[in-house]
Amino acid sequence: MHYNWLVLAIVFIPVVGAFFLPLASRVSLRFRNIAAFVLVFSSFILSLKLIPLVLSGKTVLFTREFILGFNFTLLADNLAVFMACVSSLISSIIVLYSFGYISHYENQNEYYCMVVLFLGSMMGLVFSANLILLYLFWEITAITSWRLIGFFREKNYILKADKSFLVTVFGALVMLIGFINIYQQTGTFDMISIRWLLKDPISNIAVLLILVGILSKSATLPFHTWLPDAGVAPSPVTALLHAAVLVKIGVYVFARLFLVTFTLPDIWHTLIPIIAATSAIVAACAALIETDLKRIIAYSTISQIGFIFFGFALGNTLGIAGALLYILMHGLAKAGLFLCAGIVEQNTKIKDITKLGGLIKTMPITAVAFLFCAFSVMGIPPFGGFFSKYLVFAGALEARQIWIGSVFLFGAFLTIIYLFRVFNLVFLSEAKAPLVKEASPVMIFSVALLGLLSLFSGIFINYPSFFVQRTVMQIASVAR
Repeated sequence: MHYNWLVLAIVFIPVVGAFFLPLASRVSLRFRNIAAFVLVFSSFILSLKLIPLVLSGKTVLFTREFILGFNFTLLADNLAVFMACVSSLISSIIVLYSFGYISHYENQNEYYCMVVLFLGSMMGLVFSANLILLYLFWEITAITSWRLIGFFREKNYILKADKSFLVTVFGALVMLIGFINIYQQTGTFDMISIRWLLKDPISNIAVLLILVGILSKSATLPFHTWLPDAGVAPSPVTALLHAAVLVKIGVYVFARLFLVTFTLPDIWHTLIPIIAATSAIVAACAALIETDLKRIIAYSTISQIGFIFFGFALGNTLGIAGALLYILMHGLAKAGLFLCAGIVEQNTKIKDITKLGGLIKTMPITAVAFLFCAFSVMGIPPFGGFFSKYLVFAGALEARQIWIGSVFLFGAFLTIIYLFRVFNLVFLSEAKAPLVKEASPVMIFSVALLGLLSLFSGIFINYPSFFVQRTVMQIASVAR
């Protein structure tokens, strides 16, 4: 019973606490900031407490019955706890970074409220074991991200926030129709019941409907255009919502539904890698010619998400393990890249990388942190991103998807080119603008921490890989 309420606390401490942050600001702004960090970090600490339990092979279920197939059911298994730990850890570091970054702007109360509420809804989505409950938390993330993308309130920025909202909400509504299709077949929205009721693969129509929602949220071709436009948001928002956490919702739900709950028809094991490969290459090519720093990183995210979809779609042990590790490694590194970009942009007031240069002289910590995170995204050993990429490619070889794997290998090569291009133009080349100093200590600490985590997650790869291995084993046992 203790663990049941622990899962509930992971979700509702940030969800409920978010609405008290404006009141906390009446005590002091520092108190509000610390309270926001504590609310997010508490989800991480409580998620860690679940790790020994799920690694022992047990699961935690909290359920309350309602009507019409809607039960409030939260399930903590290896997959959910892994995703909860990754999301809450990265979110905690981003909130810490926000102490320095957001202090210059108005609407701070709304910012912290929306960030914490987003993390809480993310936790709710991760632990949801009911399709309607998953959909409700999915839509809360859309609302909070919409408000955060339009944080600066400029007309053009609001239009881009509206665009992201419309694309993701449209996809979610289509996905909901897919959920209703599943309900018509099974008579329930409960994912645990559906798992045992549906022995055969679900219909192609249901897969297509659900995929529209997943691909729109994860900014995958052809629903990818909203993500680069979302770079108008504050840098911690782009790191939190559009690189480290939000777009991972799509790949998580893909794994939850198509690897654990449903059986995917064979044709989709071919079609999804093609979609993912196309998205990865198109986005990588866009990153090669883009000059806006945050848009380049956003296109990189679109490209790297393709690798995660590819790993999951392979359906074998190596591919799934690589995809799960990719969620962790990419989340740490890409959050670091966005936060470093935020320091550069806020201090220099310049977004165009061709107008920067020489910043390594006066911003050495930011430069090294950026390089470490870039190495991980590139897949350079011994950084964490190397192992996730390696496992995905090994899974492709095992599944004999040589041609698609070759396309992704080309995409990995493009990743190295465009990230080195950015590092060279921003930090190494001749200075084209007045050099500026490092940001506030809390911002520097945050990016340095993410850079070091990107390195140490590879050096000590046995620890996350053990958790991932047990998660894959659990997924395989459910699939059988």
